[in-house]
Amino acid sequence: MILDLQRWYRSVFLALCVAVVTVLASGIESSQFQGLARISGFTTPVAIAQQPQTRVVRIRDVWQQVYQQMPDLPKENNYVSLENGEVAAEDTLIGRLIRYHVYVKGRSPLSRFDWKLTLADYLGVNEAMLESQYPGAGSLQKNPLDGDRETVRTFNRNQRQQLVDTLVSSFDPNSSENASGSSSSSSEETPQTSPENRTSPLPPLPQPGDAELLQL
Repeated sequence: MILDLQRWYRSVFLALCVAVVTVLASGIESSQFQGLARISGFTTPVAIAQQPQTRVVRIRDVWQQVYQQMPDLPKENNYVSLENGEVAAEDTLIGRLIRYHVYVKGRSPLSRFDWKLTLADYLGVNEAMLESQYPGAGSLQKNPLDGDRETVRTFNRNQRQQLVDTLVSSFDPNSSENASGSSSSSSEETPQTSPENRTSPLPPLPQPGDAELLQL
């Protein structure tokens, strides 16, 4: 008798669990959440079940694609690894920017506005960036935060626009506003710069309240 009751309670419990999972899965309809779930490290069984044809997007693939489309961007990959004492050539500026955006701040990789907020962090006009939480703080001999911020501050408005568009289209290749659309148009608007221009002094730092970045 006791065994029969235990089996009955167990069956009821399992049925409730299945019902809860089904309700939760049916409620996940946000394209941004599904896009976030497709990132390597965020893939979930629900996302896989709902989108069996969706490929997993790896951060390494994204930053490589960004550099392919924007070859003039500095890689800033000359930092030395704490683990083996060798130059961490795969640890790039854009790779760290993506990891900061996704893992540290938990922002959507499909939202242009969220990417603008991240760039605003680097420009010092949004949220404070903590050295201890910045990508590379625990794996590189020198924390790359200060150097990365100085580099991002050299980007002009068109470069920031193109970077945002390229990042979004790289995370969501099926986006209606992909690199062949808004990204290519911003690329055409970006003036060609010579090596002399790229080594010119840094532009003035943006002041608190500067809204230029969010007008991309």
